[in-house]
Amino acid sequence: TVEPMEYYRRFLKENCRPDGRELGEFRTTTVNIGSISTADGSALVKLGNTTVVCGVKAEFAAPPTDAPDKGYVVPNVDLPPLCSSRFRSGPPGEEAQVASQFIADVIENSQIIQKEDLCISSGKLAWVLYCDLICLDYDGNILDACTFALLAALKNVQLPEVTINEETALAEVNLKKKSYLNIRTHPVATTFAVFDDTLLIVDPTGEEEHLATGTLTIVMDEEGRLCCLHKPGGSGLTGAKLQDCMSRAVTRHKEVKKLMDEVINSMKPK
Repeated sequence: TVEPMEYYRRFLKENCRPDGRELGEFRTTTVNIGSISTADGSALVKLGNTTVVCGVKAEFAAPPTDAPDKGYVVPNVDLPPLCSSRFRSGPPGEEAQVASQFIADVIENSQIIQKEDLCISSGKLAWVLYCDLICLDYDGNILDACTFALLAALKNVQLPEVTINEETALAEVNLKKKSYLNIRTHPVATTFAVFDDTLLIVDPTGEEEHLATGTLTIVMDEEGRLCCLHKPGGSGLTGAKLQDCMSRAVTRHKEVKKLMDEVINSMKPK
């Protein structure tokens, strides 16, 4: 269209969007858990066309000297050229770096995993969880998709039992005895785009993000606690609008948690 903004406003006046959604409606969300057999935990999430795959790889490392009883969680978001023509190959661009930092903040603030749970032997050995998030198709709202993929992949991780042999001081791994991670909270992100400084729509597509005057991402856990609020500039929001966003985020949390639980339960051996 020649005037995309005008075209959009015509829809917004009727309280709907060009793809047929209402303003407060998410795109169809699907999650596939454990699809990468080579990873220790994995998930593939689709939000409409936006597709993100998360693979978690566990490795050994010495715990940090200032925190001898903690392990590490290292997230990385990759937006390769294959997912959209807006990205170039080479070192990660600004958007990928912002997304990686956002996911790191979510992990830290929500305490999804307590890093003490990743310690094998204090001061000697700990787990490092490398959480690689790769976008396969970029059509807006990357943060919600990444947060969901991370949570689903972490819930899929099984780590083998590890003991330190006192005589040799070497780690012995028992691959027959594996246990799931202790996932302490379930953070879920909800992203809004702001139009003309006043109108809020949820789960923006790539086109909508481009036209929006600002975006806002809220991360909630199942207790309704706010884990993260990410607002990169753009138009300001009133307190009342923020409250609206928060209550929508609480509803979204229930939807995502229900979807994830259903998928996890369907995978359990009957």
